[in-house]
Amino acid sequence: MPRTGNRGPGTQGQKHNQTSSKPSASQRKSQQKVVTHAIQKQPSPSGLQAERNAEIGDQPLQNQKRANQEEKPVKQQTSKLNSLLRSSDYDPHVQQGKLQGWKAAVHRYISLYNQAEANQHAAVLTDYVTDRDHCDRLRFRLERLRERDLLRGALPAGSETKAELIRVNESSSEVSVLIRLHIKRRMEQSGRFYMEERSEFERLWLGLAGHSWNVLRVEPIISERRPRYGTAVDNWMTVDDYSELFGEQSSPSTPYLNYDLLQQFKHRPSGIRYRRDLVAAYADRWWNEGNPAYELFEVNCTNYVSQCIFAGNAPMNYTGKRETGWWYKGRNKGSEWWSYSWAVSNAITNYLTGSKTSGLRAEVVQSADELQLGDVITYDWNGDHRFQHSTIVTAFDSFGMPLVNANTVSSRHRYWDYRDSYAWTEQTKYRFFHIADLL
Repeated sequence: MPRTGNRGPGTQGQKHNQTSSKPSASQRKSQQKVVTHAIQKQPSPSGLQAERNAEIGDQPLQNQKRANQEEKPVKQQTSKLNSLLRSSDYDPHVQQGKLQGWKAAVHRYISLYNQAEANQHAAVLTDYVTDRDHCDRLRFRLERLRERDLLRGALPAGSETKAELIRVNESSSEVSVLIRLHIKRRMEQSGRFYMEERSEFERLWLGLAGHSWNVLRVEPIISERRPRYGTAVDNWMTVDDYSELFGEQSSPSTPYLNYDLLQQFKHRPSGIRYRRDLVAAYADRWWNEGNPAYELFEVNCTNYVSQCIFAGNAPMNYTGKRETGWWYKGRNKGSEWWSYSWAVSNAITNYLTGSKTSGLRAEVVQSADELQLGDVITYDWNGDHRFQHSTIVTAFDSFGMPLVNANTVSSRHRYWDYRDSYAWTEQTKYRFFHIADLL
């Protein structure tokens, strides 16, 4: 039976807030220009806003005209690109005079993407996109999502999609655009509501046919599927992809204090309580950006999960050897000073599976409904016993099933099974870890 009550010590008899509307720090930054695409439970054209956000003004269009006049590929950096789109504003009659060329085509794509997410049917978008491979990929994903939500008694009560242009390469007749999609789904289950969020990246190719631009190809960048170490199988994100998404420079890393390195703490008392409430609070604070105190990794999911566990008072097991223990010290003269278990999903899976009598340890349980706040799930997409993704439990739905946070592909209060991800396959296997209450 699913456990729906208090999920462990530190919650003080309450679940972590599932419906908090407090924006993340990245959303509060004034320089981050993102606009919204919203659809309520029963969308209608009359409910769409008629005015464009002021940020989609004359300056982006002037930049576009200058690029077209040069008639050569133009790379625009994220910090210089002000072209942002909002599908809730999309009205073909109103927008005809406001957006010109390929921007109108991308705008319509975002609007249709949001409708497909809200209705959990792909036809509205696949009728517009000519890329048959992506249409099949999208249709299968939404079919899985619809079937799963029906089985768990959950219905989408609204959808909101924000889109940001990250990079544009354009010529007079061809354009490729890298976009960041931020999707929020409001879910209703047994009369209760919660918000599910995730961020994804897609690259679009558009071509000019006569006087209209068409979306010819769509490629989702499935970075949560890419292993950090090992073979190049499923290497869905290239080095170029990474530099586009996160830039060339990484954040400076400030090592956290490891008490086990200090003589006066060598004999620290055992039985430190694992603060599950602090884990969930940290996870919700940093789900959509990197904590600058830590290194931001190319594949950041396990680094993020380790930070969350550490925020809950889990002691590091510093060995000084990357192959053993669970520890992080930052960088030293460019060298990486952290264990594989801190940063690699397959390594933390092996570490938590191992038998230990003290420090960070976990019990492998058989089903997701046995998990509590601050517990961990790892994902083997291909069923080959190589785990490629990690998440942390941060909330629960009305039936007591876990909702998780993740990073790299930023997700907040996402249903645990990831059947809504392009990374998911029929061979996907999970490992469920219940972290010990006393460490």
